[in-house]
Amino acid sequence: MSGPPGTVPHRLTGRRVEPAEPLDLSGTGRGTAEAVRFLRECQGLGLRVDWRATGTPSYDPALLRHLPPPAELGPWRTESAAWRAAHRHGSLYHRRGPDFVTVLDRRRPGTAARLTLDHPSLHGTFLRLLEPTPVDALDAVGREALGLLAAERLVLSAGGWAVTLPPRVRRWPVPCTAI
Repeated sequence: MSGPPGTVPHRLTGRRVEPAEPLDLSGTGRGTAEAVRFLRECQGLGLRVDWRATGTPSYDPALLRHLPPPAELGPWRTESAAWRAAHRHGSLYHRRGPDFVTVLDRRRPGTAARLTLDHPSLHGTFLRLLEPTPVDALDAVGREALGLLAAERLVLSAGGWAVTLPPRVRRWPVPCTAI
């Protein structure tokens, strides 16, 4: 494993990742989408991320609570405490099958939702948005699918960019025989 893909400069030491700079989570453009992708991929690979946040979010920050919380509070002081308290590994993730994606969402305490995305436009848009994508690059069908995925809180769409939120968990923190 070479580490998480994407454009965020980072240092990988064993199973610990440290971004070179604070991650911009303001929601004002591509930087936020790339930061979310980076955190999502680290989560899916089972990597520990020590990171700092910058920017005031233009969206509901609770969308990101399934991702590793920031190590430093910074401008996210009030949100960081709630994020740390609510964070649970595996509270939101996806699995892929032939022509479908299954999403398990347990972000809200006491609830669990399993969604199957098998409609071609939903499935295709979900997979396309694994890479941060400008909203303008989507056709009308893709924008409609984006709206539905955002309504289900499966995609972050902010600042003209969109990115899928649920990681594909490739490594769990405990062996499967221990569960």
